[in-house]
Amino acid sequence: MPRGSKSKYTAEQKRKAEHIEDSYEKKGLSKDEAEARAWATVNKQSGGGDKAGGSGRQKPASAKAEDRQESARRAVASRDGHSRNSKASRDVQTVDSLRKEARAKQIPGRSSMRKDELIEALRKVS
Repeated sequence: MPRGSKSKYTAEQKRKAEHIEDSYEKKGLSKDEAEARAWATVNKQSGGGDKAGGSGRQKPASAKAEDRQESARRAVASRDGHSRNSKASRDVQTVDSLRKEARAKQIPGRSSMRKDELIEALRKVS
C-alpha cells in the first residue's frame, strides 16, 4: 500500500490514479502493486499532490529559460557521445566524436589530425 495521505491530491489526480490502478489490475497485478504503481505514475506526471506551504520563492522566468537551454545543451552533448565532463573523457572518445567537437570549436586542420593531435588542440582551446 502506498504511504502517505492522499488528501493533498486533486480530484483529477485521484481519478487518474484510479483508472491507472484498474488498468494494472486488469493486467494481473495485485491490488497493492497496482495502487503503488498508479500513484507513482501520477506523481511522476504531475509532481505529487497540491502541497501547501513551501518557500514561497520561485525562479524568475529568465532563470527557468536558462535552465532549459542548459538542459537542452547537455542532452545534445549526451546524444553526440560526450559525457558531462568531456575534457576528462577525451581519451576514450572516438576520433569521429573528437572531430565533431573540433568542428564545433572551429579548429583549423582538424580533418588531417590524428587522435592525440585532436585531443591536444581541444585542450588548448578549452
